[in-house]
Amino acid sequence: MKKIILASAIALISATPAFAASGNTSSATGSATATVVEPIVLTHTSGAALGFGRFTTGTGGSITVSSAGVGSVGGDVAFVPGSTNSADAFTVTGDASRSFSISTGSGTVTDGTNSIGFTTAASAASGTLSAGGTASFSVGGQLTLAGTEPAGAYAGSYSATVTYN
Repeated sequence: MKKIILASAIALISATPAFAASGNTSSATGSATATVVEPIVLTHTSGAALGFGRFTTGTGGSITVSSAGVGSVGGDVAFVPGSTNSADAFTVTGDASRSFSISTGSGTVTDGTNSIGFTTAASAASGTLSAGGTASFSVGGQLTLAGTEPAGAYAGSYSATVTYN
């Protein structure tokens, strides 16, 4: 019987849960941060337009307007006296001092029936917003003429996109 009591006492002692000694566990508090960035916004400058000017088509050719607004002709195309050219203009606003890329697409001008295609080129492929969060750029382009376009006023559009780098 003594053996049973002794065996029961040993079993009872060994079944008691062990408590963690100091140094076996440690906790700390982490930190987190978040920054909300001002959205990038592209605005077309009021009154600005990519202006290819007034011209005759002859047997065809092209009109190129630089992003500075300077026009030149190629092929059998000629500007008429008093013609003016202009580059288009955009303003960018957003997160101060952040860089961004610029892309512009091609487009068409139409008189309602006939269309003439053109390509565009921004004054830069990228830019950086000022400390005040603003920037601007201009857009030139090239109008390609077949020489068969009827006389008349043509208007159209193209896309411009800015993206944070």
